[in-house]
Amino acid sequence: MIWTTAITIFGLILFEVISSVDNAIVNAHVLKTLPEKYRKFFLTWGLLLAVFVIRGGLPFVLVGVAHSRDVLLIGGGMYLVLVFLGWLFLEEKKYAFFVEHFIHRQSVWFYAITSILFTGIISISLQIDPILALGASIGSMAFFITDGFRHNAEAKERELEKSTSMSAVSKLLYLEVLDASFSIDGVVGAFAFTISVPLILLGNGIGAFLVREITIRGINIVSKFAYLKNGAMYSIGMLGGLMVLESFGKDYPFWLAPLNTALLLAVFLYLSYREVEEAKVK
Repeated sequence: MIWTTAITIFGLILFEVISSVDNAIVNAHVLKTLPEKYRKFFLTWGLLLAVFVIRGGLPFVLVGVAHSRDVLLIGGGMYLVLVFLGWLFLEEKKYAFFVEHFIHRQSVWFYAITSILFTGIISISLQIDPILALGASIGSMAFFITDGFRHNAEAKERELEKSTSMSAVSKLLYLEVLDASFSIDGVVGAFAFTISVPLILLGNGIGAFLVREITIRGINIVSKFAYLKNGAMYSIGMLGGLMVLESFGKDYPFWLAPLNTALLLAVFLYLSYREVEEAKVK
């Protein structure tokens, strides 16, 4: 029991950190344009908001509104799978593998493929329990809402870095809203590890604190590891797939999600480190 809990918490912390790396980099870029007192405010009170309001409150809300564990799993799984496919097909990225470049060039097929996938999952869900189909639909809806916001946020971030007229308070509010948006992936993905809200709160809370530390102290180092985002997205895709299959009745050992996250992080850390070393030689 102790080992099960420890491994689950470790996996939650690891997933929260790698899925929030992109968020930390965005935060650091905008924070550079703020006066010192506003930076301290965000890194102190922003942490409390991120942990207690978003990462603390959202799991309770999701568990409370879900009809059953399976509905929660299929909704969250569908959301995560679409996040992964959106990144794979549509997002500009540092390519770790040739296939990523090839798939990105086929971006026009994203909506066709996701529509077929969604139809297939809905069809299977209806045969098992119609309420599962509603869960999958809600997960898809959540993805398209947050994806639209993120695309707008990316453009806004570029404006904020160059802006000299926007007030510090406006930038601060923007960071808080953006942080809340990025938190959703970590909270939803946490249910692939456990449906125990106390464990999710502990793992995500520690992970959020580590992300803040990265934002303050190590962002220049982390940004050199170009493939961490790739590792986070593959982890999100794998966890989403596991959640969907589990909602259909498949059983997996408790250690599979933490092991998947740790292995993917190790692979992409190695690829990033190798590139850094090759750049030094050149």
